[in-house]
Amino acid sequence: MIFDKVTDLIGNTPLLRLPLRKTQWQLLLKLEKFNPGLSMKDRMALNMIDQAEKSGILKPGGKIFESSSGNTGTGLAIVSAERGYKFTAIVDHHAAKDKIRVMKAYGADIVYVEGDFAEDEVATCARERLAKQLSLKCPGSVCMQQADNPANADGYYKTMGKEIVSATNGSIDMLVGAVGTGGSLSGTARYVKERYPFTKVIGVEPVGSIAFGGEPAPYFQSGTGTPGSVEVGKNVDYEVIDVGLKVSDSQAFNTARFLARNNGLMVGGCAGGIIYKALEIIQKQKESGVESGVMVAIVGDGGEKYLDTVFNDEWMMSKGLLAETVEEELKEIVDNFHFAKESERQLCLTS
Repeated sequence: MIFDKVTDLIGNTPLLRLPLRKTQWQLLLKLEKFNPGLSMKDRMALNMIDQAEKSGILKPGGKIFESSSGNTGTGLAIVSAERGYKFTAIVDHHAAKDKIRVMKAYGADIVYVEGDFAEDEVATCARERLAKQLSLKCPGSVCMQQADNPANADGYYKTMGKEIVSATNGSIDMLVGAVGTGGSLSGTARYVKERYPFTKVIGVEPVGSIAFGGEPAPYFQSGTGTPGSVEVGKNVDYEVIDVGLKVSDSQAFNTARFLARNNGLMVGGCAGGIIYKALEIIQKQKESGVESGVMVAIVGDGGEKYLDTVFNDEWMMSKGLLAETVEEELKEIVDNFHFAKESERQLCLTS
């Protein structure tokens, strides 16, 4: 197909079936790294700008401000470059260096929040506050406020939800995704549940995030979760999320590394956590006697932006994240399901 502009390439990302064996469960990964900005946040960015234009608050040549850990900022930078807006991303020390480089490449201005933050502390509250302050000082500008902007979830409702239902013919027993601002999972789940209300929706957040309760604590997973200093965003729709789970940084990051080295699939740190919990859930289903089903996992981004962290051995060791206990857990999961190698898959097909 031939397209006329970059934003036409947003959406219609592939579903990849992980080749599991010893189970009739299918685990389908919605690979959002195939969007132009390499993440699912392109969908949200496009819809937020579309709606701001339609409402009249965003004028031609206008300025956009937004707090971001990198992926939302990349999406907004792409759409802004295409449509002639000036975009400023407000980030903290937690943002991956590769994400900062990408946003700058698209012409975005980068503003860091100042403060005495711990290395594993996400400064979401400070970022959001500064984004609003900068926007107020710039007449005619727009602060997108993604956590509370209804165009966030609506962007996924209109695109990702529809794509998943169409690709699976509605055969979805479980839907699993990250919960940060809540837009991606809530919007997608709302579309799916309106058509197939018995689909079970599982939200996953980092250990230390408070969207599903628990004590607040620092975490390294980027672009997901709700730090203890921040109110849960309005896009987190508990009406469509049936279960809330937590995943540790070590579980998330080691799963991402495992997939890259064993399956040739590079996913982001948060995405690794989604897949870890998806495999864990399937294992528990199997143990409880549920031998088959279809699970769709929303894999929010690729691992290409985390080469300095998740895929850097020295960084992982310096943070104590290469825990042997997690490696043992992964090996147990592999022993129970095992990702069939291509040679094994071909042998199964011919036998």
